Amino acid sequence: MKKPWSGRFTHKTSGIVESFTESISFDKRLWKHDIRGSIAHAKMLAKQGIIPAKDADAIVKGLLEISAEIESGKFRFRQELEDIHMNIEAELARKIGPAGKKLHTARSRNDQVALDIRLYLREETEDIISKILQFQKTLLLIAENHIDTIMPGYTHLQRAQPVLLSHHLLAYMEMIERDKSRFADSLKRLNVLPLGACALAGTTLPSDRTFVARELGFKTVSANSIDTVSDRDFAVEFLSCACICIMHLSRLAEELVLWSTEEFRFIEISDEFTTGSSIMPQKKNPDVAELIRGKTGRVYGNLMSLLTLMKGLPLSYNRDMQEDKIPLFDTVDTLKICLEIINAMFPGITFNKKRMSATAGEGYSTATDIAEYLVRKGVPFREAHEITGRIVLHCIKKNIGLHELDLKELKAFSQAISKDIFPCLEPAASVRERSSYGGTSPSQVIKQIRRYKKILS
Repeated sequence: MKKPWSGRFTHKTSGIVESFTESISFDKRLWKHDIRGSIAHAKMLAKQGIIPAKDADAIVKGLLEISAEIESGKFRFRQELEDIHMNIEAELARKIGPAGKKLHTARSRNDQVALDIRLYLREETEDIISKILQFQKTLLLIAENHIDTIMPGYTHLQRAQPVLLSHHLLAYMEMIERDKSRFADSLKRLNVLPLGACALAGTTLPSDRTFVARELGFKTVSANSIDTVSDRDFAVEFLSCACICIMHLSRLAEELVLWSTEEFRFIEISDEFTTGSSIMPQKKNPDVAELIRGKTGRVYGNLMSLLTLMKGLPLSYNRDMQEDKIPLFDTVDTLKICLEIINAMFPGITFNKKRMSATAGEGYSTATDIAEYLVRKGVPFREAHEITGRIVLHCIKKNIGLHELDLKELKAFSQAISKDIFPCLEPAASVRERSSYGGTSPSQVIKQIRRYKKILS
């Protein structure tokens, strides 16, 4: 089949080169966006008098027919035509004749592919934001149902202070709210029309890029034709947002893995989202959470792949940039399925409230409450910290908990201590009193939940 550049060449392209340079095997998923962009382009060409209106009508009709064929699975993608652009254009010319050969006027594959990727990423980013929103609603509902569930909070994976489970879950709500915001903000830089920059220098023909932008819903038009065809910042930014988002999912998945162990026994994940062992009949493995954690490295790799691809490219377009699509597509697919599956998995998680509450009181987790009690009695914090440390050491040596100390023992460490200290030693009281803004007290967590209900509505 004749190549679009055949006028300059005297020999056919080698078969091995066709196999090496083709991208149709993966960029065919851009067909909807390619056809949509071409229809807008054809309308602009007719509006500007660059091609006759009847030719534009024939082009639009032919493109819609091709769209229906691809949708139904009847369209044959040809490797020798390299990419989605030439596959569609060649079929269009076959269908409608010479008019089809006019479609590529005032554009290049360089700005065409930039358009397709931007249209694709805009659609996928909006879908990802929607999936994040769905997961936030799931988390919020579970947090609301556990406003009275106390668990140990951790630093360094050591028990630290008692917190509410709902407060812990709302920490992830904050993370993915930032993710949602990042993706939404990236749309501002993504939603720029590249079509009309042509190969790198623009065109001598009277094209109307603003018209095309309006047709395709772009907020603005790219300002520099060289930058337009060589830019993949929007793709790098999308991958960066995706990396941060899936990092948060991975951290949550890691906690699900830990919490489901016999050592923690905080949760049980539904059978629907776990697997067994091929040799050990008793096993119930959190494979779904582990795979979310594992796929995070894959998304990181995709970002590094694109950054490495772009780091040494001179202006403007280079064929290296064909390699941007596989990591981009893979990231979209990976992040979307991770969001979908974690959202589906969470409602089936059973929280062991009794175990969480019992564990929250272990490990001298109310020690900070003693120090703050002493501060309220007028003891400087550093002294209060040291006194409390000695109390904890005393308990460790006697192998007892803080709540097992009597008043006489406590007063031996500080005469500022009186019987009103005992409520401070209970995890429930500890949680209840932590009412500073953003703290773990029920009153503060209820405020956080109300705030998110407004945000998510």
